Amino acid sequence: VQLQASGGGLVQAGGSLRLSCAASERTFSTYAVGWFRQAPGKEREFVSAINLSGRRTYYADSVKGRFTASRDNAKNTVYLQMNSLKPEDTAVYYCAAQIGDSYGYTEPDEYDNWGQGTEVTVSS
Repeated sequence: VQLQASGGGLVQAGGSLRLSCAASERTFSTYAVGWFRQAPGKEREFVSAINLSGRRTYYADSVKGRFTASRDNAKNTVYLQMNSLKPEDTAVYYCAAQIGDSYGYTEPDEYDNWGQGTEVTVSS
């Protein structure tokens, strides 16, 4: 499956952005989806995961309570709503997909399919 992430941009601290991850296949509903981010000079880190139905989600402690993952399988799209953004949220955000009904895939090598990334910059 091919993934296209979008929705990044420049926002002030405390602001919000909604990222989208659009898939090329109608079978996207069979893929668990994760969001990761990579800041300059740092390793890629887990942000959020969502299962097939969208009813189960999992978040990194650093974003819990501020970020919300959701999906619309009819539109083959997964979203990441990011509120109360902080400068430390600045990174390139990637979506990834893996066949299987799990919201517990938190390691990059658990995903076979990756989008190209969308850049988020939060100014202080």
